[in-house]
Amino acid sequence: MTPSSPLNLTVDELLTTTRSVRKRLDFDRPVPREVIMECLELALQAPTGSNAQGWQFVFVEDAEKKKALADIYRTFGTPYLDFPPPERGDIRDEQIGAVTNSAKYLNENFEKAPVLMIPCLEGRAEGASAGMSASFWGSLLPATWSFMLALRSRGLGSAWTTLHMMDDGEKKAAEILGIPFDRYTQGGLFPIAYTKGTDFKPAKRLPAEQLTHWNTW
Repeated sequence: MTPSSPLNLTVDELLTTTRSVRKRLDFDRPVPREVIMECLELALQAPTGSNAQGWQFVFVEDAEKKKALADIYRTFGTPYLDFPPPERGDIRDEQIGAVTNSAKYLNENFEKAPVLMIPCLEGRAEGASAGMSASFWGSLLPATWSFMLALRSRGLGSAWTTLHMMDDGEKKAAEILGIPFDRYTQGGLFPIAYTKGTDFKPAKRLPAEQLTHWNTW
């Protein structure tokens, strides 16, 4: 497989095997910029409110800046991940140990990813109504998820994390990267790397019937 050659995945396989990848990120294999740009070009076809296209994507390769962002993440991630998760009484309880373990691994190794990415959207949604907040994030999240799908289709992986944005973390990250904090909101912090193997499987999820309502709750 050449660096930009897509995997031979059906649409259903792509949708059901795009995982949050942490332990299987290959920290030693470089990620060419042209591959990232291919994925971003695909992601920019996602819908955006009023066709505003107010998004910006910051990619970080610089080792010192990656370390600084990882330190911000760990400031909030370490205590959060040490906090006991809630018991839900269903299949999610069986998976929480593995999820927590992999999240702690990423927390400890975040800066080792070849590239970090922060998607940004013009404006800030603090104090917005539910409708305005939904509209705001609906103008960024589809493109960001499309980017993750495009990564998967080319043998790369990522994980959608937001812990670096807690308290003053987002502002500190903005200062490190020169993001105009008063004009752009960050949507997460994403490690980007090729994956160790490409044989990901569908996750165990709650059945659709348990989450479905017709005409009333």
